[in-house]
Amino acid sequence: MRGVNADSRSATSTTLGRLAVPAGILAAVVGAFAYVGAVDPNEPGHYPACPLLRYTGLYCPGCGGLRSAHAFVHGDFRTALQDNAPAVAAYLAFAVLWTVWVVRAARGRPVRVDLTSVQLWALGASLLVFTVVRNLPFGGWLHP
Repeated sequence: MRGVNADSRSATSTTLGRLAVPAGILAAVVGAFAYVGAVDPNEPGHYPACPLLRYTGLYCPGCGGLRSAHAFVHGDFRTALQDNAPAVAAYLAFAVLWTVWVVRAARGRPVRVDLTSVQLWALGASLLVFTVVRNLPFGGWLHP
């Protein structure tokens, strides 16, 4: 009987060990979202201004990301999308990837995200188009 219990404990500790990194990453992300949810980026003086916006008046792809995260934490998904739609897509992509990571880690399988160069270029091009359009006169609806 001792061997069965020892093997069971060993398997449990191995599984917990494999889940330690995903749990740490989740703790860091939850902590960051909790902070942004508690400290409103819409009130001046809490966060530094975007240097690109400050010095050029142009919105970068990340502009509005903190406001988007704040709205997302408070369940205001419409405002979150208005402040920075790519950021909301990234929050959702993180949730899916993290879930897949945890399930695969619990089963002892490696996690691989193999994006092709075409997919990476498409992602970069999408962010570039978003950035350009939000800075054009007709793209005012994309301003944070």
